[in-house]
Amino acid sequence: MTEKRVTFVSKIGVVAAAAGSAVGLGNIWRFPSQTADGGGAIFILVYIGCILFFGIPLMVSEFMVGRSSRANTAGAYHLLAPGTQWKWVGRLGVLTGFIIMGFYMVVCGWTLVYIFQSVSGSLSGTTDLSANFIALQNNPMRQIVWMILFTLLTAFFILSGVKKGIELSAKIMMPILFLLLVVLAIRAITLDGAGAGLNFLFKPDWSQVKSTLFLDAMGQAFFSLSLGMGCMITYGSYFNDNTPLVKTAVQVSLLDTLVAILAGVVIFPAAFALTANPATIVDELVAGGPGLLFITIPELFNQMPGSMIWSTFFFCLLALAALTSTISLMEVVTVYIHEEYHISRRKSTLLVTTGVIILGIFASFSSSFFNFLDVASAKFMLPIGGFFISLFVGWYLDKKIVYAQLTNERSLKYSIGFLKTYIFLLRYVVPIAMLAIFIYGLVA
Repeated sequence: MTEKRVTFVSKIGVVAAAAGSAVGLGNIWRFPSQTADGGGAIFILVYIGCILFFGIPLMVSEFMVGRSSRANTAGAYHLLAPGTQWKWVGRLGVLTGFIIMGFYMVVCGWTLVYIFQSVSGSLSGTTDLSANFIALQNNPMRQIVWMILFTLLTAFFILSGVKKGIELSAKIMMPILFLLLVVLAIRAITLDGAGAGLNFLFKPDWSQVKSTLFLDAMGQAFFSLSLGMGCMITYGSYFNDNTPLVKTAVQVSLLDTLVAILAGVVIFPAAFALTANPATIVDELVAGGPGLLFITIPELFNQMPGSMIWSTFFFCLLALAALTSTISLMEVVTVYIHEEYHISRRKSTLLVTTGVIILGIFASFSSSFFNFLDVASAKFMLPIGGFFISLFVGWYLDKKIVYAQLTNERSLKYSIGFLKTYIFLLRYVVPIAMLAIFIYGLVA
């Protein structure tokens, strides 16, 4: 790469951008449904353990590959492993990010539709929210318009560059996201009957332990942190030499987990307090998916005074969480085209935006294609990417590079025991975990 690599300006910007990449709709719909299915507090405890032993080591590895190469996801492997087949791991990350955007942008468009409905008051006046959501899904042209709008909004930040686009937007949007979450959480826990939801969320019930609990928690931890799709490698390439990789990974994981738990504090107390069928509320939350966000939650808000205000806050929260993720996904593909094919950043953004819109159009017209993109990325491409990244850093990458990156050229002090433990996790524990997630996805 002949041009000097741009870097994030501030420590806050580094953490905000990486956390923004990790925080997405999965924190707000997948985590609550997985928590409900996993028995509440028991799932959260196992999930936190998986973050510590699998998620953080793999995130550090992606940061390491990015910063040591100062290149895009595919270019990183060209530079660190020239003349080898490792280049395909980087290309897989780029392709994964592109495919995820193909269906994810459609869902992001839904959040804009529901913001408009909330602000206009039509959502609070809707008696059949299930029919309202089905009508949206059955209207491809309507979905396409909003999908294109969200894609163009994402492209705007990519065109603005790393410092003025990605970093600045993250520093603004992440605090707003947390503020909205806190406001909604306070409202939820002040509802009459909210205590039952808080007990389910934070009081362990060991009778609820499932045989698949560990694999479910591990899969959620992996997906929630946006690992295996090139985002953290790309953002790691923008870290300056003084950024502490381990500390940053811990901070990002902590913020991501906090968002997920706060989302649970919004959803579970409200669900238990406002449901007309207490015996079935856990099953409704387990069902999760888009129905949780666009049917179940609006139904709960419609039972609250000022439902228009709370639903507007909630869907603005969803849109912000989605936008911070789509910015990182689009950056992965854009910088790959820009650097590998020597096309200007503006033209690269235009190419990626066009490609994403085309995929989004197909996904809007075909639920089968939408589901194919979802399953292919989540169950196959992401675990495979994580598996090979851990092998690359654990077994192939020169240990001098690993130690230099971990210690910022020996300016940070870590014990030999810590360094050996990190390598052990990457060589044996994380690959087995990724393989287990892959196999579980095949048979589940």
